[in-house]
Amino acid sequence: MIRITLNKGRDKSLERRHQWVFEGAIASITGDPQAGDVVDIFNAGGAWLGRGLWSPQSMIRVRIMTWDQNEPCDETLIRKKITNAVNLRRDRWENKPNAGCRLINGESDWFGGLIVDKYGPWISLQIGSAGLERYRETIAEVLNDLLSPEGIYERSDIASREKEGVEQRTGVILGKEPPARVLIDEGLYSFYVDIISGQKTGFFLDQIDNRAAVAAVSKGRTVLNCFAYSGGFTVPALAGGAISVESVDISAPALEFCDENVKLNNLDDGRNCSTTADVFKYLRTLRDSRKSYDMIILDPPKFAESRSQLEKAARGYKDINLLAIKLLNPGGILVTFSCSGHIAPELFQSIVAGAASDAKRDSQIIQRLFQSADHPVALDYPEGTYLKGLVCRVM
Repeated sequence: MIRITLNKGRDKSLERRHQWVFEGAIASITGDPQAGDVVDIFNAGGAWLGRGLWSPQSMIRVRIMTWDQNEPCDETLIRKKITNAVNLRRDRWENKPNAGCRLINGESDWFGGLIVDKYGPWISLQIGSAGLERYRETIAEVLNDLLSPEGIYERSDIASREKEGVEQRTGVILGKEPPARVLIDEGLYSFYVDIISGQKTGFFLDQIDNRAAVAAVSKGRTVLNCFAYSGGFTVPALAGGAISVESVDISAPALEFCDENVKLNNLDDGRNCSTTADVFKYLRTLRDSRKSYDMIILDPPKFAESRSQLEKAARGYKDINLLAIKLLNPGGILVTFSCSGHIAPELFQSIVAGAASDAKRDSQIIQRLFQSADHPVALDYPEGTYLKGLVCRVM
């Protein structure tokens, strides 16, 4: 047994069942653990706390896999965890051959370091920790047994793997390579997804429930959709009855993808136009030209990768929200998001409120938005509340 003993007083988070053991919490190590080795965690008094997988180069040295001292951390446990997570979402994908669904949501499914998404008959997975690397094939085999997909594709091409001491990696693990366009059906809308090179694992499944919110406030409005990517909000805005939608993104290929999704939903009736531009610069250009809209959607990429970037991220969020608020007609709607986990919902509201104040515009929150239900948040892992959004009426 490899034994990890914590410094005195550093066991409180584990007693609350938080799954991370940080490098600075460790007092001593008995044994010579290698990446992926099973280790047992003890407090300074010698009491057993939990069992997890070792990541030797990460600041998060251990991700707890079980709180039961009698439960081995092995392939049987891996299978149980995957089966539980998949079954919890069965109503979202069973008998729905083209459903898009998150199957495993990392720590919020008590499976730290693993993200698994279902796109119709294809599976896209992402391994974010060195501790899970040796279980890669086991994970794929269990998913294959449970879901019989056409193929399982790995999207472990995230920068955080470098902090874990493992290289980025993509490619087929089992089955066939997915096509360049994979169709998913969300009920009200359908989308093409690029599993191989699209953002995240291919698409923004965490916004599924929020697309309906956008559709509900779009009727009769001129809409500016910023950071549009492949049209995740362009499509529902058009379907909701928007007079026009201008989709803006810095990536021309993404906007071509957006146009494909508009056509896929039979919404290519001349109401949508695409603009390839840096959103920050473009918003200033619109301000200077005195352009205005009835509704603006801001869904930017993550601005804060760490706490050290928090202040800079807050400035970035305030900047784009200030510019957007100034562009809104009286009674206009601002739909604004942050996907930065380090930006708490209260802080995000404060940032947007500051932007409205600087713009000298009164504003009301009419709806709060969060990640979709297949992206749950474990009560012992508050960091899992990474996506937060506000629907505001600007007077």
